[in-house]
Amino acid sequence: MLLLQMAVAVLLVAGAVVALVFQARFDSERDAEHRSLAAAESFADAPGTAVALRVPVRTAVLQSHAEEARRGSGVDFIAVMSKDGIRYADTDRSLIGRRAEDIERAAAGEAFTEIFEGDPNNAARAVVPVIDAQGSVIGLVAAGVRIEHVGSAVDRQLPWLFACAGAALALATVSSALVSRRLRRQTHGLGPTEMTRMYEHHDAVLHAVREGVLIIGGDGRLMLANDEARRLLELPQGAEGRHVADLGLDDDTAELLASSRAVTDEVHLAGDRLLAVNTRPTDPYGGSSGKVATLRDTTELRALSGVAEVARERLKILYEAGVRIGTTLDVTRTAEELSEVAVPRFADFVTVELLDPVVRGDEPSGADTEMRRTAVSGIRDDHPFQPVGDVVRFVVASTPMAVALAGGHAVLEADLTVAHGWRAQDPAGADQALAYGVHSLVAVPLQARGVVLGMANFWRSERPERFEEEDLSFAEELAARAAVAIDNARRFTREHAMAVTLQRSLLPRVLPEQNALEVAYRYLPAQAAGVGGDWFDVIPLPGARVALVVGDVVGHGLHAAATMGRLRTAVHNFSELDLPPDEILGHIDELVSRIDQEEGGDGEGITGATCLYAIYDPVSGTCSIARAGHFAPALVRPDGTVDFPDVPVSPPLGLGGLPVETAELQLAEGSSLVLYTDGLIEHRNRDIDTGLRLLGTTLAEETNRTPEETCRAVFSAMESAHRRDDIALLVARTRLLDSAKVAEWDVPIDPAAVAPVRAACGRQLETWGLGEIGFTTELMLSELITNAIRYGSEPIHVRLLHERRLICEVSDGSSTSPHLRSAATTDEGGRGLFLVSQFASRWGTRYTPTGKVMWTEQSLADGRQSAPGLQLDDVPW
Repeated sequence: MLLLQMAVAVLLVAGAVVALVFQARFDSERDAEHRSLAAAESFADAPGTAVALRVPVRTAVLQSHAEEARRGSGVDFIAVMSKDGIRYADTDRSLIGRRAEDIERAAAGEAFTEIFEGDPNNAARAVVPVIDAQGSVIGLVAAGVRIEHVGSAVDRQLPWLFACAGAALALATVSSALVSRRLRRQTHGLGPTEMTRMYEHHDAVLHAVREGVLIIGGDGRLMLANDEARRLLELPQGAEGRHVADLGLDDDTAELLASSRAVTDEVHLAGDRLLAVNTRPTDPYGGSSGKVATLRDTTELRALSGVAEVARERLKILYEAGVRIGTTLDVTRTAEELSEVAVPRFADFVTVELLDPVVRGDEPSGADTEMRRTAVSGIRDDHPFQPVGDVVRFVVASTPMAVALAGGHAVLEADLTVAHGWRAQDPAGADQALAYGVHSLVAVPLQARGVVLGMANFWRSERPERFEEEDLSFAEELAARAAVAIDNARRFTREHAMAVTLQRSLLPRVLPEQNALEVAYRYLPAQAAGVGGDWFDVIPLPGARVALVVGDVVGHGLHAAATMGRLRTAVHNFSELDLPPDEILGHIDELVSRIDQEEGGDGEGITGATCLYAIYDPVSGTCSIARAGHFAPALVRPDGTVDFPDVPVSPPLGLGGLPVETAELQLAEGSSLVLYTDGLIEHRNRDIDTGLRLLGTTLAEETNRTPEETCRAVFSAMESAHRRDDIALLVARTRLLDSAKVAEWDVPIDPAAVAPVRAACGRQLETWGLGEIGFTTELMLSELITNAIRYGSEPIHVRLLHERRLICEVSDGSSTSPHLRSAATTDEGGRGLFLVSQFASRWGTRYTPTGKVMWTEQSLADGRQSAPGLQLDDVPW
């Protein structure tokens, strides 16, 4: 064996050396050709070559240049020739004037390389045409390397090749010797004949025994299986080498074979067989890491007693019940799963009744004798039982259902033809069931935590065998598993309903009245994870402006809904301060950080919330937007184009660290601003970029949609069948206030200017048909303008807006705000703001980058009275 390995190694090394020699020579020739071509092309393309070919003394000019080019390029020769091959210059001067051979391709305008054999030398040469400005061939340039120089480069590499070959041969010899020594140790000195005889003996024994034998490696892969094991486990072809989990075995059997447990006669189900399995590790017996398993078919032994088949079937049903019942957290669906799992292997028909509070998700209450049918399953659809939704009553105490509820255990009625209590409960229904063929019944109460939830009834009609006493324990076990699943679904339904109720109570139910925007909205809670923390708001602001808010709290459930309510309330409160969007979000961010710090490790905190806050002004058409970790809105312009404005984004609320920035957008009338949460554009089958593209495409499909139609179109195109997150969508179409309903005046800082402005305001109110409220309006404007002149600074500006209400605004350049106080009887002033507060429906101050604005709002229908409950004589002057 060693000599054979050495011979093979010698042949391989010799072949490798020969191949390397030929490869090295081939590479050297190719390298020589490339160098020759590069030198010839460089000389042919040189600026002076074409010129030198046209002068009479060509040889004198070209010879020196050719020699310099040869030395610089490292080739053996460079020759310059005429188009027909006559040499003008050559490294070998004796060749000047002689004709070169095989240059026809170059004369035709083609540059080429070749291994040239002939006079004057064998060489790797390249011939390149010299082209003039008109594209004609006016000469040829040849460059090359002699073959003996190419071969010398290969010869220099031969010592290294032979040295490497010798080292490889020595290494192969040593490795062959080590392998042979290792084989002798592993076979304990046995020769090929002895090894063959031993293998045949073991193979014959392995496949002749009547027990299945499996050898499994330490990585859980099947290494060997005899014929009996293949038969018992129904192993597929090519099972060796595959992991036991991929062989289609029962889950328990696959888990045992893949584990390191050692068991004795542990019974497992394999198809329709019951196998006694024994497993032992191979490590303690000198083998590699793994285990040996033996299998013995015990099905026939168990079948002798008539128990095996029944037990196997019941085990399978109970196993399927654990898998199939409770797949959802829906009470009705769980009851249906119970009725489906027992048909037809245990019963021909199954009916399930539940107490009404259980169906609604409430705690079980009321009398157990009245339930609502929740599920019916059977081998046929034309059953004789009351349909789903009917109320089922158990008023006769001797009925199997009433006895089962009273005793808390399953009750058997083997022959319904003699079940007088059952027939007395509903004589007409009983006669119909008996005529249908129903002949046997097992009634089982559904109980969880000691509380009755409902009743499960198992009926037989087509199957001639009656229910027996041994069926009761199985029916109770099946009902107990289903009852736990139903109770879990009931509790989830209750908690989900509580969370939804809380969330919907926190969300706006009716949008406020305002004229600046036409608004529509949609909100859908998550289906699987329960309610979340998405919210939206439309908040009217002074000056006919409107704030739009969309936010999202990370997480689901009651905590997320309660957190959303806290943040929404905070946004409303901060909006009353009439601050810019960036300051609003800054205050919210500080509030969230403070709440997280106060709750510490005891609370879940609310870090991770996002919010977008926008303020639209219908007078100027501007929209100020700021966002904290939220998606930018979509903007649909009146011409139908859709884009997502570049609104600066700051970190989510509670993270802080960076200031919030506000973007100013100028919106044309009829533009639509679309605000949304991430549940609309993102789910497990669609990433965010795809969702944004789909949203943009949907919004651009039709230009004249109303906001309500836009909501319907967006949800129709983007709503997922299984929502894992809340969705909030707010669509607002902009309106502009008619310029005829806006009046403005600049006021000089002079007390004498109050009267003219007051008169101009009165005339404007008459023009608008609001003369009835002119007196109170002029009185309030006088007080506000006088305050601005006395305590403010330029510029002073007055603006009237005729909207749903009459809005009066007086702005000045001072940031000092007046405050309401009670003036004493002897005070000469201090009553102006008191009058304003009494006559105005609302009034207040908002700050601008250049100062402040004092504003009032008056109802257009309040012109016939000064103010509710106030007469001018009541004011202390």
